[in-house]
Amino acid sequence: MSWDPAQYLKFGNQRLRPALDLLAQVPLEAPASVVDLGCGAGNVTRAMAERWPHARVTGVDSSADMLAQARAAAPRVQWVASGIDVWKPEAPVDLIYSNAALHWLPHHQGLLARLLGFLAPGGVLAVQMPRNWGAPSHTSIDAALDGLGLSPVERAGIDAAKLNTPVSDPAQYYDWLQPQAETIDMWETLYTHVLSGDNAVAEWVKGTALIPVMNGLKAVGDKGLGGLPKENGLHQRFWADYCARTNAAYPRRADGTTLLQFRRLFFVVATSATARRS
Repeated sequence: MSWDPAQYLKFGNQRLRPALDLLAQVPLEAPASVVDLGCGAGNVTRAMAERWPHARVTGVDSSADMLAQARAAAPRVQWVASGIDVWKPEAPVDLIYSNAALHWLPHHQGLLARLLGFLAPGGVLAVQMPRNWGAPSHTSIDAALDGLGLSPVERAGIDAAKLNTPVSDPAQYYDWLQPQAETIDMWETLYTHVLSGDNAVAEWVKGTALIPVMNGLKAVGDKGLGGLPKENGLHQRFWADYCARTNAAYPRRADGTTLLQFRRLFFVVATSATARRS
């Protein structure tokens, strides 16, 4: 999947807030090694390097474009090109941090057990994932896709690639984490983001959840499928419909701003300092 750093960082300050909220709850004073999984352009990774200047800091991401931007801004950090699902540290680490990344991966029970197994004794796993799938920002994706008249095969391919309620209830995560945890700090926050510009909510989602949808629609259109000529632009039709739906659900206010309420799940898991679990 191809990420656009400029699009993602269009609302950089608002996206950074939950990342820093998660980082603030990490109960480690002087970790020797910290890893930022799904580091993107490295904004939070740099904050880690500043908080723990003597730690070995590593940022891991699968996007070459994101890592290029991150590497230019912070050359002292070790930047690693890897998918989270195949990443493995060379030695146990004190902190594995992941902000808004794990929801792109399936099978969270096994994934979290694997990540916890990479921690040194007393290590911490800190995770934030969006949990906004029932809100119009995300339900409008399916509604706009429904209006395109895609064949079942075309629609199935896009549905398989896009995010489909990938984050479970908090209680489910607690049950998965508890066997390997010494302590679990878990909470949800409903942020109200004040956005500016045209199609503000659509532009927000365009930087994340819409990426596989738009890529899939462009691929369908390029093949001339759906009974449409290439120039018809399935992705343009989708975008226009999605913007209309989200603009109606999140109307622009008199001062020109748009308010987006967005729910996120957080957990910080500390393991035992006396015995390492595998």
